[in-house]
Amino acid sequence: MTDPSPATERAPGQPAAPPPGGLPGRRYDPSALEGRWYALWRGRGYFHPPAGEGPDPYTIVIPPPNVTGVLHMGHALNTTLQDVLVRQRRMAGHRALYLPGTDHAGIATQNVVERELADEGLSRDDLGREAFVDRVWAWREKYGDEIYDQLMQLGISCDWERARFTMDPGLSRAVREVFVRLYDDGLVYRGKYIIHWCPRCGTALSDEEAEKHDTTGRLYYVRYPVHGGIHVVVATTRPETMLGDTGVAVHPDDPRFRDLVGRTAVLPLVGRALPIVADDFVDPQFGTGAVKVTPAHDPNDFWIGERHGLERVNVLNPDATMNEAAGRFAGLDRFEARRQIVAALEEEGYLEKVEDHAHAVGRCYRCGTVVEPYLSDQWFVRMKPLAEPALAAARDGTLRFTPQRWTKVYEHWLENVRDWCISRQIWWGHRIPVWTCGRGHVFAAREDPDRCPECGSAELQQETDVLDTWFSAWLWPFSTLGWPDETEDLATFYPTQTLVTGAEILFFWVARMVMAGYYCTGRCPFTDVVIHGTVRDERGRRMSKSLGNGIDPREVIAEHGADALRFTLVTAAPTGTDLQLAPDHFIAGRNFANKLWNAARFVFLNVPESFAPSPPEKARPEDAGTDGAGADRETAGDEQEAVDRWILHRLDETTRAVDASLAAFRIGDAAGAIYSFLWHDYCDWYIEWCKAGLDRPHGDRTRSVLLTGLERSLRLLHPFMPFITEEIWQALPAPLRAAESIMIEEWPGPAGWDYPEEAGRVALMQEIIGRARNLRAEYGVPPGRRAPLIVAAAEPKAREELARHAADIARLAGASETRVVPDTPRGDGTVVQVVRGGIEVAVRLADLVDVDKERERLTSEIRRTEALLGSTRHKLADREFIARAPDEVVERERRKAVDLEGALERLNDLVAALEPR
Repeated sequence: MTDPSPATERAPGQPAAPPPGGLPGRRYDPSALEGRWYALWRGRGYFHPPAGEGPDPYTIVIPPPNVTGVLHMGHALNTTLQDVLVRQRRMAGHRALYLPGTDHAGIATQNVVERELADEGLSRDDLGREAFVDRVWAWREKYGDEIYDQLMQLGISCDWERARFTMDPGLSRAVREVFVRLYDDGLVYRGKYIIHWCPRCGTALSDEEAEKHDTTGRLYYVRYPVHGGIHVVVATTRPETMLGDTGVAVHPDDPRFRDLVGRTAVLPLVGRALPIVADDFVDPQFGTGAVKVTPAHDPNDFWIGERHGLERVNVLNPDATMNEAAGRFAGLDRFEARRQIVAALEEEGYLEKVEDHAHAVGRCYRCGTVVEPYLSDQWFVRMKPLAEPALAAARDGTLRFTPQRWTKVYEHWLENVRDWCISRQIWWGHRIPVWTCGRGHVFAAREDPDRCPECGSAELQQETDVLDTWFSAWLWPFSTLGWPDETEDLATFYPTQTLVTGAEILFFWVARMVMAGYYCTGRCPFTDVVIHGTVRDERGRRMSKSLGNGIDPREVIAEHGADALRFTLVTAAPTGTDLQLAPDHFIAGRNFANKLWNAARFVFLNVPESFAPSPPEKARPEDAGTDGAGADRETAGDEQEAVDRWILHRLDETTRAVDASLAAFRIGDAAGAIYSFLWHDYCDWYIEWCKAGLDRPHGDRTRSVLLTGLERSLRLLHPFMPFITEEIWQALPAPLRAAESIMIEEWPGPAGWDYPEEAGRVALMQEIIGRARNLRAEYGVPPGRRAPLIVAAAEPKAREELARHAADIARLAGASETRVVPDTPRGDGTVVQVVRGGIEVAVRLADLVDVDKERERLTSEIRRTEALLGSTRHKLADREFIARAPDEVVERERRKAVDLEGALERLNDLVAALEPR
């Protein structure tokens, strides 16, 4: 075997020498070859396309995993789908760049390092900002590239020489550049507004980072006294925030409260006067129709307060304890304050009732803490102006989504986009490049300033907040290529072509990248966005650490190999649809690798090392409309020739199907087409036919077809299973290998092997053999028992063609011989199956089994099936079962009933066929 180490010396373009004697070892052992081939590919620079003049580029940027991350099934699916596209385009002649990198993950990474400090009895405040950031950098240098090693194990063909990190100097400069541009254009501003606040992480979160979780909570109905001896009842899910109420609101058209508008209520427990206002935002159907207004603790209340000039009273500290504005409840945790406030309301006669209430509660996407709507000073980006070109791109077809349904979701979000809170109250990240001088002048700068540009003051204070992690990520497609400089990489590889991602970051990342692309470069950063589904467990639950239901890709690779993992993921993931996985699902990928390995061994064992394959001829125009064999060919009587042409025809059909599926980003369909061809057509049928055909007069032609079919199939399969395809391909005869690696070999387009008539005749033989096999299986014929197979065809020409293939039909159907006759004999225990076109298949069952015992076995099976069907029908007729059982359980029982009905019908047909006629 060729030494696949990076240090291998070989003249440029010189192909790798094939290993003597075909494949090493009888069994496929992925651990023995995957690392070696990856080292060779990387060492020879196959992953590193040159910039500048050359073939058309094809670029994919990896959705950067968090620097804290380890490879999980979501990463494995996402990167495998991308790698399939990149490897195929590379073979198709493009300069394919798969650009990797990691995200600094501000909140997550800071949390990791703070936990380390806590184990040492320290906090970040003990270190101070500068020393803490140095500590995080040290952690990143030690652990930050671990996920790269795991992606390499998966066979991902990233250009590691171009790997980027969002805190790299170049990318940090890009962040400053775009911030200053936005600031100068009036698109960045600082304002006091309600944001999502995580008390645990001590920072603001974006709308998307405050993940909504359905929760059953409580709805508290509280009486607010109104001057004049009456009261108004309001409902709230957060009694602790009522201490910050500054108004009560009702709908202007609600007749129940018309007389109260303009009057004043009194805040229980506090005594604050609350104006009662009318506002269209109020939902008359919620609670009592009257709502308390807490402008500092609810985003909707904030705007009601703005419209009606209500005071803003903040009653919470940043750590979610009550502050001094909470009066006697100051210092309490928010949830303890809730308990005590409810008790006080009840004790003082203000609490009317409490009801269970289902609602969505925001939680921090990192630590799971319940977030608080919190009034604070934050930095924002005005999104409406940026959204306009991004929206137009989707509408005019510049930007395409697969599946297409995501276009409307994307458009809806942009049509209703809100300003983006970009400031975070942490230390790890890109510090906001804004300074305030001693005289109060505020300015943004690309470089750290020495003096105020307005007054010259040297007394400068930089903003302490850092930017949201996504602020660097939205620049990813072009900052990674050198923007804002006009680099050769940027000129060559931008815009990129395809983005592959999950739906959960459609707004976090995808939409923002489109906005940034237009704002910074004037171009859409990619043409196609491919949305894949979510990886779930076999019960349909999302895989997560908290549930403990994840499958570690590294363990799968260790047990089954990277190719098995890749192929299983791709075939299990229809475009845009969630996939459910269990650990044993990866056995299918390993079995496919074994099947391919064994097929290759058969080929190499039956093809001499010195054999020089001849390329199969393309179909000729004069073949059309004839018997498909060509009237002037010397080999017209060779029965193997039809089979040779059939497999070439199927290979061309498969190639076209793969090309069409990949062009439409139906990557799972492409993999399925190759699987079907290799497993069923090539291995199960063609190789079995070849076992006799190799000894016939034109055996060398069949050997050439065997090799050609294998070699082209390996190229089709390579993007999906790169390691095993390289190993087998390198063992092929040198004339079949134009390049030094399959990875840079030409992608196999259709070769013009169009033989529909031969394909039709072989398909008929396959159906005949399949029906014969079914008869044996259905009647429990032991594998070693042989009897004649009768094939009846009324047409003489059909009988002539079938007789030519009689020996192969008998061999593959497990029969002692094939008798081709005009009519099917009836009676005497002969069972018949109709094929098509007036052709029937029959066997005399008495020659194979004891008919009486078989009738008894089938009758027993009928009784068992009837009992199962009766039990299932009884369960489905039980109204209590239908009402109480989960929908999926009921549906499973219904499918079971349908299956049992079909099985029962088939069993009765089998028994009937045994009866004398």
